[in-house]
Amino acid sequence: MKSNPKIDLESLRVVVTIGEQGSFSKAAQVLHRVPSTISYTVSKLEESLGARIFERDSRQLRLTTQGEALFQRGQELLRMARETESVIADLSNGWEAELRIGVDDLFPADQLMALMRELQAFSPNTRLRICNEVLVGVWDALLADRVDFVIAIDGHMPQVGGFSTFTRGTVSFAFVVAPDHPLAVWSEPIPEDILRRHRVIAMADTARELPQSSIGILPGQPVMTVSTLEMKIQAHLQGMGVGILPRASVQGYLDSGQLVEKQIESGLNWTKSVVYAWKNKHKGKALAWLKERVADPDRPLVWFDR
Repeated sequence: MKSNPKIDLESLRVVVTIGEQGSFSKAAQVLHRVPSTISYTVSKLEESLGARIFERDSRQLRLTTQGEALFQRGQELLRMARETESVIADLSNGWEAELRIGVDDLFPADQLMALMRELQAFSPNTRLRICNEVLVGVWDALLADRVDFVIAIDGHMPQVGGFSTFTRGTVSFAFVVAPDHPLAVWSEPIPEDILRRHRVIAMADTARELPQSSIGILPGQPVMTVSTLEMKIQAHLQGMGVGILPRASVQGYLDSGQLVEKQIESGLNWTKSVVYAWKNKHKGKALAWLKERVADPDRPLVWFDR
């Protein structure tokens, strides 16, 4: 029974270099080989594959149809091999193959990506996996080992061990309504008994194991629950309900009059600290950089109030 032909990376490297340089002699110079070695490698590969790779005539060297396919796929395989070698070297030196980051959906995605871009530039071979969670769901993901590092709003942190935290900065919230909502013209501060009559737009807590929580919902108040910050903002803009939103995410709508900020009597704290947390067992260099970055007082983090 005839075995399937095998193509080694060194033979691929020869074929790809010949294709890129246009001649055996130029490829030999690039690869620091003698031309006869290059010719022998190609002949052995053609024999193994049972197909011609190059057409040779007195004027030029051309790839055959089979050779063109081998050349194109060979370029990709060599690129993957180089990347794999680089990743393995990084892993051997303490870099993570993947870093999983959980972020409360209240943080604006465009601003979060500024930090992720810095991290990616510092550790290009570490694959970043970023997921949005809501409220207690951020901590649930960390404790269940679905993520390695979290950026969360203070107030829902579980009292358990196994992870470390760092607090830096605050996020302020505004109670907002659409300009055509009945509460837009109500005298301030709006009492709770009036608020309770109007639907609140809430984001669903994504916790799976830990007890779920909510913010700004009064007992007996009708609720519309959405899954993302963008959905919540749109519900407010269309006058479907009331509630709090991160000021940074809605300041443009407040400035344009598409949303109206109102003061209420509930006494809720509209300013929350930003908490960063990570599992103590995680010792990778990408995470170490991220911890140092968020703690550096000389380097701003754009999403929180200063």
